[in-house]
Amino acid sequence: MTEQVAVIGEALVDVVEEGETHPGGSPMNIAVGLARLGHPTTLHARIGADVHGDLVRAHLQEAGVALGPDTLVPGSTSTAIARVDADGKASYEFDIDWDIPVPDVSGARLVHTGSIGALREPGATAVRAALGAAAPGTLLTLDPNIRPDVIGARDEVLHRVADLAGLCQVVKLSDEDAAWLAPEATLEQVLSDLAAHGARFVVVTRGAEGCLALVDGAWFARPARPVVVADTIGAGDAFMSGLLHALLRDGTDRLLAAGEPLQDDAVLAALEAALTSAALTVARAGANPPTSAELDEALRASRE
Repeated sequence: MTEQVAVIGEALVDVVEEGETHPGGSPMNIAVGLARLGHPTTLHARIGADVHGDLVRAHLQEAGVALGPDTLVPGSTSTAIARVDADGKASYEFDIDWDIPVPDVSGARLVHTGSIGALREPGATAVRAALGAAAPGTLLTLDPNIRPDVIGARDEVLHRVADLAGLCQVVKLSDEDAAWLAPEATLEQVLSDLAAHGARFVVVTRGAEGCLALVDGAWFARPARPVVVADTIGAGDAFMSGLLHALLRDGTDRLLAAGEPLQDDAVLAALEAALTSAALTVARAGANPPTSAELDEALRASRE
């Protein structure tokens, strides 16, 4: 098996209310984050032949992300109008087209999906088929990154999340995702339910309060890194790319994929990398995840 990472999901353009445009989409941000952290990464998405598509392609090329063979298509590129409030928190209004053939992820060491790409039809069925066809020993990961207005009927989405959690060894979600999935449940209950479906490493981000993880029945709570927030665009995606980077870096992904036990220090190292990656990203504008040099420097500084 190669070292390749395959990411399946939407690539779009964030149009900020003031008129600025930035490449975005949770799966695309995670692909960029992983490539910047040194992992050969291929993105399977839908990018149109327009000005917005040119912007997305240039961003991916700069990061070193390869494109899946069916990613470039005629027509327009999806967009999200981003509104940032006084606290730096972003909300979005989407114009999405998500119709893709089943991506070929054979040979990938890790396959990640999430957000609109994993949950919105007709593409969600293609994503599910790709994960289901992944070779034994492939690490499968999910970040639902719930966007209620564009992912379809609630009951169908709940079924898809549960189904994907049964396929994926790693599931990351935000506290907002958890509140949408189970409004009356505690975070511990939501994580326990995802683990009951089959996921081994489930983690929820809690903004300034850090994160809570359930890994093979053991609980881990870690504080957020102190940081001056510029905005939160891409924060959860940077957390996820940092988490996956550490799993790949330390070989923990092989243990997860093989069903072998994890040591506590491996879990804590992954959460440390994830939280540090997120902190570096929220300290600057837009979805701008760190390079491997930036993350390594920040991790060293945090241990001194």
